[in-house]
Amino acid sequence: MTTMTRRRFVGGIALLPALHITPARAQASASPEEARAIAKDAYIYGFPMVDSYRIQYGYFVDTKNPEYKGPWNQIVNIPRVYTPADTAIQTPNSDTPYSFVGMDLRAEPLVLTVPPIEKDRYFSIQLIDAYTFNFDYVGSRTTGNDGGSFLVAGPGWKGETPKGVKKVIRSETELVLAGYRTQLFNPDDLDNVKKIQSDYKAQPLSAFLGQPAPPAAPTVDFIKPLTPAEEVTSPEFFNILNFILQFCPTDPSETELMARFAKIGVGAGKTFDAGSLSTEMKNAVKQGMADAWADLENLRKQVDAGKVTSGELFGTREYLKNNYLYRMAAAKLGIYGNSKQEAMYPVYALDADGEKPDGTNRYTVHFAPGQLPPVNAFWSLTMYDLPASLLVANPINRYLLNSPMLPQFIKDSDGGLTFYIQNESPGPGKEPNWLPAPKGRFFIAMRLYWPKPEALDGTWKQPPMNKVV
Repeated sequence: MTTMTRRRFVGGIALLPALHITPARAQASASPEEARAIAKDAYIYGFPMVDSYRIQYGYFVDTKNPEYKGPWNQIVNIPRVYTPADTAIQTPNSDTPYSFVGMDLRAEPLVLTVPPIEKDRYFSIQLIDAYTFNFDYVGSRTTGNDGGSFLVAGPGWKGETPKGVKKVIRSETELVLAGYRTQLFNPDDLDNVKKIQSDYKAQPLSAFLGQPAPPAAPTVDFIKPLTPAEEVTSPEFFNILNFILQFCPTDPSETELMARFAKIGVGAGKTFDAGSLSTEMKNAVKQGMADAWADLENLRKQVDAGKVTSGELFGTREYLKNNYLYRMAAAKLGIYGNSKQEAMYPVYALDADGEKPDGTNRYTVHFAPGQLPPVNAFWSLTMYDLPASLLVANPINRYLLNSPMLPQFIKDSDGGLTFYIQNESPGPGKEPNWLPAPKGRFFIAMRLYWPKPEALDGTWKQPPMNKVV
């Protein structure tokens, strides 16, 4: 799922002509009370898009950003797992070295080619549109490990399946993020992962077919994104959203919604001039943003209590049924998380007593014999600090426990498995099963990659995390 600053990108994204809504017209079309309600809904709707733009600006636009990966439409491999030094994405996994392609699909589709990969190694390519919907996958679960070429097309492309392409995948937005995960079995396996990554290809369709390229897409100045803190309170948020919406043709299910948002100057190509709003209207907009966060906090409590699962927050537009608060929660709690069929994320946000975990205490998680997480690929438990939701630095550089580590774990006398979750070492005899915690608040994300039916249908449930008294 996370920072970003600015650069002119030549050959990048086209700006549509700006449709200026003057502050007077914006105020005339909505009362302060209505503006507050609209701002709340537009903020919930747009938060995942604005935060995703922040990340992708740093990844693919701002060459001076330490998180910069490379230009659009070129695959970039990260030949290592993530560590506490990686701070752009909240709750990153540290199981699978990543590869990325920032896809600009306006001029022509992109063809992703993967090599044959051994059957026991999990990999996936998660395709995420500008709304942050996971609109499709290539990988072990969906297309197998035999390799092949897969075409990803934007909303304007109407072609047929080209020769040599196994599948055409269509996006409803012109910008797409392709996130690759390639399983690493152990540190000595890294060279094997690097070899697979080097064989991943991303090519414009014309290059794949050996044909002349179509006219290049026009240039654009990407606008500077907001910082995470600014995203929370700055009305400039809505101008960022307006910019992004230019690359997102309106879905028929949202036509009325967009007409409502337009009453406060929110929409593709519009200008939201917060500086010229009356004090009353500016306050109404800010109150609407605060109302959105209040709604999210109520939902977060349901997630922490297990009443809403992470599997309900990530997926396609059809799966989420335009539940924009769920989409916002997904972005805030773990942007770019997988759909549940690909990976499930049971979390330990509360201990067995309903208390928030804290590194001043010690905890255990016990798996009874035969009750390890049921997966077709692998599982892991990863530690994150709060409020940053980033990996936790520790003396042994261990950020997770996972199934490839099973041979090193010490089993209980009954054949079960107990993990020790605490800030300081539990001692040499238990250290192989130790997941280091920070000194303050934290949560743990369990990941089940390619979960089995008993995990998906709730037959299997995660064991509690018990405080050691």
